[in-house]
Amino acid sequence: MSFPHENAPLALHASAGTPAPTLTQAAPARLVARVVTLGYGDRVVVDGLDLAVPDGAVTAVIGPNGCGKSTLLRALGRLLRPRGGEVLLDGQRIDKLPTREVARVLGMLPQSPVAPEGITVADLVTRGRHPHQAWFRQWSRDDEAVVALAMEETGVLDLADRPVDALSGGQRQRAWIAMALAQGTDLLLLDEATTHLDLAHAVDVLDLVDRLNDRGRTVVMVLHDLNLAARYADHLVAMRAGRIVAAGPPREVLTPQLLADVFGLQAVVLPDPVSDGVLVVPVGSRRGAGL
Repeated sequence: MSFPHENAPLALHASAGTPAPTLTQAAPARLVARVVTLGYGDRVVVDGLDLAVPDGAVTAVIGPNGCGKSTLLRALGRLLRPRGGEVLLDGQRIDKLPTREVARVLGMLPQSPVAPEGITVADLVTRGRHPHQAWFRQWSRDDEAVVALAMEETGVLDLADRPVDALSGGQRQRAWIAMALAQGTDLLLLDEATTHLDLAHAVDVLDLVDRLNDRGRTVVMVLHDLNLAARYADHLVAMRAGRIVAAGPPREVLTPQLLADVFGLQAVVLPDPVSDGVLVVPVGSRRGAGL
């Protein structure tokens, strides 16, 4: 297996109600949103939001469609400039930091990324090293080792010579995550990384996220499946209409009242039989008449 020495970069980073509970930590969080207002055109999607991402944890952002989850993640990943407020990375405004510097610290996998036609897994993952290249520092054995390790960690090393567009959905997501890992970042943002995957492949991707967190990475991900969010996240952030309405451990956030208020969902919350978390059981109008 060989890796190309020159590649054009793929963008996993950018160039340019009820008040939420305040998150308290022993040390300042590395990634923070302060009173951010976000939108597109004339439409405001997120208004005056505060968030401190817990370091060393897996945070899942949940909420109904259109509530601003992905918009918030785009701002945290420097893909969307706030109209008001600020996003701080290691105490500095992220929009004022050089793009290459941000990309060495923070990797982001957006929704449905598209790879160049015919590109192999090895070539794709190699492009994650672009932020570490310069005219005085070209491709090295260290870069090759980082790429190989990223593919090994994500289970795609044996797929190195396969075209990305020939992979299954789960394999493709793991290849993209490998590219983000090759950036060598401590912070990883995943926007709906399990969307369009069947349950088995979704669990496979989230097991990978769990392993990466065990190795020291802080992860923020947008998820739609509440039970997967409860199972894999250490910290949940529940959003509604552009605001955070609850934040904390899954068993504290996922209550019947919150599910009704945020999702308009009548549900029973039970202990998860295979973990120390909780399980959300929706109550349908037809079969839940006796509750």
